[in-house]
Amino acid sequence: QVQLVESGGGLVQAGGSLRLSCVASGSSFSRSAMAWYRQAPGKQRELVALSTSGGNANYADSVKGRFTISRDNAKNTVYLQMTGLKPEDTGIYYCYSRWNRIYWGQGTQVTVSS
Repeated sequence: QVQLVESGGGLVQAGGSLRLSCVASGSSFSRSAMAWYRQAPGKQRELVALSTSGGNANYADSVKGRFTISRDNAKNTVYLQMTGLKPEDTGIYYCYSRWNRIYWGQGTQVTVSS
């Protein structure tokens, strides 16, 4: 069983920055694909950024050049550095882990005011 605990959400003005963190329990972190998803009110959950176990990163087109996903395998932690935030980035951000099965965190709220 893997538990994912997110932190770092909050309220920020457009153009601002936030860094989200997700700490994973267990010993499979380095072998896991880790990702950040978000869900805006009334919309489906969407992939924001993915970090493979091999260290590759993929991003949604809407966040390319503004968001950076990184991971620290020694700390079992994945980060999402968000810059140039826009009101449309508002939503609940969920941490995701996949190795032998999929796990989700409880989510952290990000609100970007215009």
